[in-house]
Amino acid sequence: MKLRQFAFIAALMTAASVAGSGVHPHAPVTGRPAGTLQVVGLDGLPDIEFGDTESELTRRGILRTDVVACGPTLAGHETVSPVFVEDRLVLLWLGDPVRTPDGITVGTPVERVRAHYPAATRLRAPQGTYRFDGLLARRGDRAYLFLHDGRTVRKIITGYADWAQRLFTEGHAPC
Repeated sequence: MKLRQFAFIAALMTAASVAGSGVHPHAPVTGRPAGTLQVVGLDGLPDIEFGDTESELTRRGILRTDVVACGPTLAGHETVSPVFVEDRLVLLWLGDPVRTPDGITVGTPVERVRAHYPAATRLRAPQGTYRFDGLLARRGDRAYLFLHDGRTVRKIITGYADWAQRLFTEGHAPC
């Protein structure tokens, strides 16, 4: 009897741990501790919104310029790179383990992206370049730009749709 009680309690604790971790139980194993995944929506991050100014984010201690990188970095968001235009945050480059609310992250199969965003516009990289093709999933004035190699997502950019489209059209680089 005690063995059954122990097994039941262990199963409940495991379920509670998975439910409280913010990680979907069928999410791929990444080798990172539970709870380290960050979700970026079409408004931005919980403490950072598109349209925020560089000076406001700096004043709040979120934007850091003291780190050796190709531009300012976001405190607590080491794999997210901000893109500012005229002092306003317009895009975020997302690296692994950051994901969309639908669980799309770097390494996700392109077929899964198309299933979650069936209306996404297919963008073709110019021939003879080393650029990736893209899928632009737009909702209102915001979008996700999924850069891919035909099989898997290689980079995700999110923010204002016009700036994401422009970044793709004119060429892209994180620096």
